[in-house]
Amino acid sequence: MKEIRLHGRGGQGVVKASQLVVKAAVAGGSHGQFIPFFGVERKGSPVFGYLRLDDKSIRCKTQIYDPDILVIMDDSLVTLPQTYAGLKDGGMVIINSIKTMEELQIPENAGTVAMVNASGISEALFGRNIPNTAMLGAFAKVTGLVDKDILFEEIAKTFGEKNRVAAINAYEQVKIVKG
Repeated sequence: MKEIRLHGRGGQGVVKASQLVVKAAVAGGSHGQFIPFFGVERKGSPVFGYLRLDDKSIRCKTQIYDPDILVIMDDSLVTLPQTYAGLKDGGMVIINSIKTMEELQIPENAGTVAMVNASGISEALFGRNIPNTAMLGAFAKVTGLVDKDILFEEIAKTFGEKNRVAAINAYEQVKIVKG
């Protein structure tokens, strides 16, 4: 089982992104679970969600304290202690950023670090910073945990064709900078 924690800000689509990953995983024959966590539920406030993906039934219904994968949709969150908390040794970090690894304070125990300018992609396509679908494209490429074609189809059905384009662009542009 892969345990994934997503970090973002209210209004960036953390919840919808997580739901789409689960839908794509289930459509592809896997099992998935999403548990949202809301703080003050205000636009711009830090939010996070938990995802579990596996090839067998998932019974655990708790928060994720030791994630295998972190998906960070807003690089300003790296200064918060909970952002990197519990990342497993050799874990993966997928981050929306154009900053250096040093600026992002990536923990040394991260085995793989992938970066994509999801904000730039979404601003170019939509005129505002909604990085969720672009980050899903990066997630599909770097992890291989969901079938990209199924995921991109779910994105298009839920949000429209421009969002599929955002995911495809991020899929093509994501760079592994460590690992």
